[in-house]
Amino acid sequence: MGVSLLAHQAAAEEPPLKIGVLEDMSGVYADATGMGSVVSAQLAAEDFGAVLGRKVEIVYADTVSKPDTAVAIAKRWIDLDGVEMVTGTGSSAVGLAARTVLSARGKIDIVTTGGSSDLTGKACSPTSFHWVFDTYALAKTIGAATVKSGADTFFTIATDNAFGTAMTRDGIQFGIAAGGKSLGEVRVPINTADYSSFILRAQSTHAKAILLGLAGQDIVNFIKQADEFNVVGGGQKLASFVTYATDVHALGLKVTQGLLLSEAFYWDLNDETRAFAKRYFERQKRMPNSIQAGAYSAVKHYLTAVKAAGTADGKVVAAKMRELPVNDFMTANGKVREDGRLLRDFYLFQVKSPAESTGEWDMLKVVQKLTGEEAFRPLADSACPLVRK
Repeated sequence: MGVSLLAHQAAAEEPPLKIGVLEDMSGVYADATGMGSVVSAQLAAEDFGAVLGRKVEIVYADTVSKPDTAVAIAKRWIDLDGVEMVTGTGSSAVGLAARTVLSARGKIDIVTTGGSSDLTGKACSPTSFHWVFDTYALAKTIGAATVKSGADTFFTIATDNAFGTAMTRDGIQFGIAAGGKSLGEVRVPINTADYSSFILRAQSTHAKAILLGLAGQDIVNFIKQADEFNVVGGGQKLASFVTYATDVHALGLKVTQGLLLSEAFYWDLNDETRAFAKRYFERQKRMPNSIQAGAYSAVKHYLTAVKAAGTADGKVVAAKMRELPVNDFMTANGKVREDGRLLRDFYLFQVKSPAESTGEWDMLKVVQKLTGEEAFRPLADSACPLVRK
């Protein structure tokens, strides 16, 4: 048997390089994340091809937004199934919980969905990354812009979880820093069906704006019910820290027109974003939001780092990920900091009116663009123990 044939057989016997997409597939965040993140990850794997002689395989699982479920899945994936990297996570609580498993085993996690800025703060690790947005950037973009638009008093409604805690903290901080005054806050259970009491409480304060730290189906339900209570018609603005293009599409422009929101990506920004969106649409029959597009970006950069490092060892690859610039359709020369935060451009959007829209998915217009350095927490203020000060 020839040497070349032996080498070929050895390469063919190499186990696949497995990447796990851990998302909410059936719970409150399923529409905003779910299979859309899986499809984007699969597109990235297909585009990249084999790495180090190994086929790239995308596996996925449903956390139903439960941290204990995510921990059990992560343990099985790493200890039994040979998964090398996990992305997605669906929520901040899930991301924080899964990280305890992955970092202890020297495996990489790239959070694309969870938003808590603690992920690159006190909960950072050498093999962990935060890829798309975080509560600090959302709060800075929305909180400050809302006050500067004239709504100098605000009331905050947020989910009672890790994301809501960070969102409320950061949102109030930036609202006050911009010259606004907080008239109170309330925390609501995830998957709340009836927001009437919370809406009435916010209306009773006569705050000029209601800041919303809700996500997924929760934000959809709230905005629908706020419309029934004529919140906007009554003179109060709605400003959402986390509303995706997919949420706006689900609600329609009549209900959401004028809403301020932050995204790191919009499908119609330029030729590159439109080209990716077209491919995604062919599989999903809808346009992607920032976190779904972010799954592509995360997988692509991870595979680029594996190839450059010549190994799938988590700590070695993580160091290479911080060394290499991030370049893809949603990121131009992005830099990964030592705390794991990817610095990327961030946008303040406003939802178009029905009269401004030219088609079903023509929904947003850019109000402001921030660089990564402008949008995210300065490294000098990070609570990450990896940061040298």
